[in-house]
Amino acid sequence: MTELIVRKLRFAFANHHVPFLWNEDNPAFSAMANAVSFLAVGFEKMIGGMIPEAMPHITDPAVAEEADAFVRQEGQHSMAHRQHVKGLIKAYPGLKGTLDKVIDSYDEMTASTPLKYRLAYTADLEATFTPVFKLMLDHDDTLFATGDDRVASLFLWHFVEEVEHRSSALIIYDAVVDDPWYRMRVAPSIFKHVMGIIRMVSEEFNEHVPLSERKVDAMSTFRIHRRKKALLQRLPFVDAPYDGPFANAFSHLPLREQLTALSGVVRSQIPGHDPAHEELPALAQQWFDRYEAGYDVTRWYTATESESANV
Repeated sequence: MTELIVRKLRFAFANHHVPFLWNEDNPAFSAMANAVSFLAVGFEKMIGGMIPEAMPHITDPAVAEEADAFVRQEGQHSMAHRQHVKGLIKAYPGLKGTLDKVIDSYDEMTASTPLKYRLAYTADLEATFTPVFKLMLDHDDTLFATGDDRVASLFLWHFVEEVEHRSSALIIYDAVVDDPWYRMRVAPSIFKHVMGIIRMVSEEFNEHVPLSERKVDAMSTFRIHRRKKALLQRLPFVDAPYDGPFANAFSHLPLREQLTALSGVVRSQIPGHDPAHEELPALAQQWFDRYEAGYDVTRWYTATESESANV
């Protein structure tokens, strides 16, 4: 029997202004997280169509139950991120085209690739989440706590549930495909696609969101781009646009912890790796405990105990 819980949370984005710069102390992280929201809508829509296609190939009832809970959790994530993105589009209408491009890219993948590729895509990407999100959740005091509480709480919820179902995508892949070497072979194309989506969204942030409201070049996530653009801007015969200063969202985090996360990402792609054995962020268990106690996790940093008791 699966241990996953499908939690239906609403963050009332339609009732409040959704800021692009939701963490003013870290504009680069704000932009990067916003790009993840756009990617999540398309990626999780793809998962929503993929799991029903995979179900007839799953013979183990326990795996089928895991797959059902997994896709329902991802469906809730997609719904919440869509509301977040709609709030950004309301403020910056040009981003509607950005969302359409993300969704079109994943729809094209669904139409043009075999089921085993999409299962590998999901398993490969999901396997990286625990080491990456552990780094972020271990430093929530600077990455999340200083920002808009509803946006921060959306990402906290999503990230801790990714930790919760960290093995689900691999379990499903193994039940249907059972070829660890195929998963490793296609990993380069998978991560090229993921980073292509993030890059496209970041470029369109520069186009549609005024610098005065994002504060940095939204392409700050890409170190190679930072160096290339800085070089071009110094050349007198090149008209390179100035989209703001570059910043490193994680420059204040201990280098050792960043390297640990990076090694975890590499390790996650090796055949035989089991995400179940990953070291987990302490915040994840704290989040689950608060949720069980009835705390209003949609306002993680600002909800009072009395308000949470009425949820």
